[in-house]
Amino acid sequence: MQDPYKILGVSHDASAAQIRRAYRLKAKVLHPDMTGSSEDAKAFRELVAAYETLSDLKSRALFDEKYSFTQNGPQSHRNKGTFDYREWLLKQTDDESRSKLIFFDLIHGREDCAVQEFKRMNMERPAFKLWFWFTHEDFMDYGFILAEELVLRQEYYDAVLLLEQIIKMEFRYNYFKFFFPEVQSLARHILKNNIEGSVNDELALDAWERALDLQLGSRDDSFFLQKMAEAYSRIGDEKTAAVCREESLAISRGEKEAV
Repeated sequence: MQDPYKILGVSHDASAAQIRRAYRLKAKVLHPDMTGSSEDAKAFRELVAAYETLSDLKSRALFDEKYSFTQNGPQSHRNKGTFDYREWLLKQTDDESRSKLIFFDLIHGREDCAVQEFKRMNMERPAFKLWFWFTHEDFMDYGFILAEELVLRQEYYDAVLLLEQIIKMEFRYNYFKFFFPEVQSLARHILKNNIEGSVNDELALDAWERALDLQLGSRDDSFFLQKMAEAYSRIGDEKTAAVCREESLAISRGEKEAV
């Protein structure tokens, strides 16, 4: 069996986030749709197999046990030096430092801390934008991983806020969006299946309103507008509810006419 760590180019003590990021970066280079090379196609299959091994906790543990990687692998660079970067970040209060703390914790096994800090910043600083402090690639990769962690903890509204930032950033770039459908699919699923009932109607309305700007599709927009109409009715705003119903019906009629 080939060494999946070597294929992905990560150390044997790499975190789940580091493994996922390495996979994303290599997949964009080796994907057959990009190269058309049979050699690259083989390398891509090996890459996928390596990622499947390391992304599953059980299969990774079995591989590590068989080859003794956990005992003989290289030591993490985190153990070197005396400067504690995390402790320094914790003492800072500016948006940039808090943003970097979120991603630092995310990739160093402190997922709960990353989620809590992201939620705190969203609550206490309405103008907080996590994406502003990172490159496009870093935010796409780590932002999506953080969104998944939020979903695992049923923090659906905060996950929507984060996915909205990722999607809008993606719209600014014209390049091969290999992972973009995955981002849209997660956002769509949350907005259609998890938002209602997990937060109050005001927050649900805010989430669906944001969804209308994400270009998820006319059917989805019609669905969101119908849900908004129901929420407005519950809070006693029948006038706005009627407007939402009409807009939803207009989209549905337009789809039927197009067919």
